[in-house]
Amino acid sequence: MTSIIICTTDDAKYRECEQMYARLFPAGSMEVVRISDAKSLAEGYNRGIRAARGEHLILVHDDVEILSPDLPQRISEHLGHFDIIGVAGTSLVLHPMWLAAGPPFIHGQVGHPHAAGGFKVDIYSASCRVFEKIEALDGLFIAARRDAALKIGFDETTFDGFHLYDMDFTFRAHRAGLKLGVVCDIHALHHSLGQYDERWAVYAERFHHKHGAQLPPASSREFLWGFVVTPTRDAIRAAMTPRIWGRA
Repeated sequence: MTSIIICTTDDAKYRECEQMYARLFPAGSMEVVRISDAKSLAEGYNRGIRAARGEHLILVHDDVEILSPDLPQRISEHLGHFDIIGVAGTSLVLHPMWLAAGPPFIHGQVGHPHAAGGFKVDIYSASCRVFEKIEALDGLFIAARRDAALKIGFDETTFDGFHLYDMDFTFRAHRAGLKLGVVCDIHALHHSLGQYDERWAVYAERFHHKHGAQLPPASSREFLWGFVVTPTRDAIRAAMTPRIWGRA
């Protein structure tokens, strides 16, 4: 069984998520665990992990739309090889913002609504279906083996808000010897963007205080990553499936 853990106070968003995952998974093969009163994402996810019955867990934001109709097979395949996976992340942690590592260390791809209409697909690196030796993952979508999630757990004392819980969880998993991967063949449309505001800066300082001694010097170089503007969800999936992968 797969347990999908969602922290949300929004009843309408929860119903949409519940219906979406019910369409994607065969009847009886999944459960949705809702935490409606999370004090923080770390605290909520810890409660969800303890309540979950599945061997595979998906920790996902309530505004993420999954465009991969074969999600159950992808999860089963990838968690047969990795302990924890995500759709975006870095193979080198230099900074509380995983993107700060820049190319060639950032991997994955994520769709977002485009301000001018249609959608924008941010492609950090998708030359392979799967990237190994990952050190940290973005928290919009993380899947984990239940034993790995229980072993690492979320630090709800230090990260008692809604920022950096994901970097801390996955970086500690990496340092504990667990196997992390970025998978590019799970296609996610995220209906919001990250907020790097004053509250984020507070938790960035906490991340530095906790992990700074393990981080190499950060680079100040400027960089960009690729993106594709698409009109439809089908076009998002096409953009996220490069020909170099070969057959699905």
